Amino acid sequence: MSRKHIIKSAGIIGFATVISRVLGFARDILIAKFFGTARYAQAFVVAFRIPNMLRDLIGEGATNAAFVPVLSEYSATRKKEEFWHLANVLLNVILIALAGVTLLGVVFAPVIVRLIAPGFIGDPEKLRVTIYLTRFMFPYILLVGLFAYSMGVLNSLKHFSAPAFAPAILNLSIIICALLRQGSVSALATGVLIGGVVQLAVQIPVLFSKGFSFNLASGLRHEAVKKIGTLLVPRIFGSCVYQINIFINTMLASLSHIVGEGGVAALYYANRIFQFPLAIFGIAIAQAALPTMSRQALESGLSKLKETLSFSLRAVNFIMLPASLGLIVLARPITSTLFERGAFGHYSTFITANALIFYSIGLFSYAGIKILVSCFYSLKDTLTPVKIASMSLVLNIILNIIFMFPLKISGLALATSCSGSFNFFLLFFMLRRKIGDLDGLRILSSFIKTLLASLVMAALIYFSAYRIGLNLFIVILIGMASYILAAFLFDIKEAMEFLKWALKRK
Repeated sequence: MSRKHIIKSAGIIGFATVISRVLGFARDILIAKFFGTARYAQAFVVAFRIPNMLRDLIGEGATNAAFVPVLSEYSATRKKEEFWHLANVLLNVILIALAGVTLLGVVFAPVIVRLIAPGFIGDPEKLRVTIYLTRFMFPYILLVGLFAYSMGVLNSLKHFSAPAFAPAILNLSIIICALLRQGSVSALATGVLIGGVVQLAVQIPVLFSKGFSFNLASGLRHEAVKKIGTLLVPRIFGSCVYQINIFINTMLASLSHIVGEGGVAALYYANRIFQFPLAIFGIAIAQAALPTMSRQALESGLSKLKETLSFSLRAVNFIMLPASLGLIVLARPITSTLFERGAFGHYSTFITANALIFYSIGLFSYAGIKILVSCFYSLKDTLTPVKIASMSLVLNIILNIIFMFPLKISGLALATSCSGSFNFFLLFFMLRRKIGDLDGLRILSSFIKTLLASLVMAALIYFSAYRIGLNLFIVILIGMASYILAAFLFDIKEAMEFLKWALKRK
């Protein structure tokens, strides 16, 4: 039943993510059209990245690391009144913490921008606009933190649809504001705040329908809140390591005299394409599997937990390997089709496509990391991922310095992929040492078969795109059809799992 539930929940999350990502691409297409990879595009990317990074730190990261495992345990083992009392106490604590972070961010925005983008200091106008946008958008932290709280509560109750569809609202809001005031970078920031308000608002009726009632008198103390804090502190450090990684990439990308002009924006656009399959499948499967693994971690023997982990990794492998090779082969036509118009010219396409190729090398690793980290969280171990992330950070810094000079902006993307692969394999090794055999031979067998099927697909789409010159949409359809056929020819079990589920749903 857990497999069916994970696939079903991941399907809901994945479908919602498709809608959000399609709107996200529409948003990025508008940004690229109006601003390209020039000054104001880079200012918005840096300004939005700061609250976005804090969103991961105190938003989704906190939800997955601490909220869902503890709330899932209370939902399964305690009375409803106890569960909702804990939810209220947690809300009070979050409100105070997020308000403080937001205030500090607004006050210290000039310092933050100078630290994260030192290359902007030589351009006073770019620096001024970035600081203004950062201050304007920082209240988004409060909004998205409250949204993440509601997502954690609903996910622990195995309700995924409302939180999954809410992020699409943010992208739609930015699109509308961008179209109403074309060419105004402040309109993008306005869309961020409006979207933050609306995506939180749509969660509230669902929370109340599940039994939530706001009670300020619940106070700030609860034994489970301490437990959540214990789980959260290592996650915060781990997220800080990840954010430092992003800070360093942004700092180096802002050094245009080394990596070339427009590096910050090029990395952003490439990462947006890279994140599309990762969010739809990798993050969706990890998010859907976490409540199940959290319950299975309470059982003796952990056999069901290992089975769920193995299945999740094989499912991710089945999707991510062909996506990775597809993005590598079609990086140039995908980037050109999505973004090349208006201010986004041939040079912007060139640097963005090159970054996308090197990002895509690590696609499977980053999807696998989401699954493995979720398993550690279900075991209430948030410290081990922090240690491994710290080692990956050091490796990424070293590789950045090595690769950025010969490969320019592409070198930063390659360093990210290499450090991500190191992170994945070390997480897998440490988890196996912690709980025993993880069905490694079965996972490896699935990986090899999937790789062979993906190589068949890659050869066909390369021939179709560059030798025959077919339309990109047709090439993608050919790639999907050839991969599915090759998957059955190579007897990839996960293909049959998904087919049975799809037929049953139909």
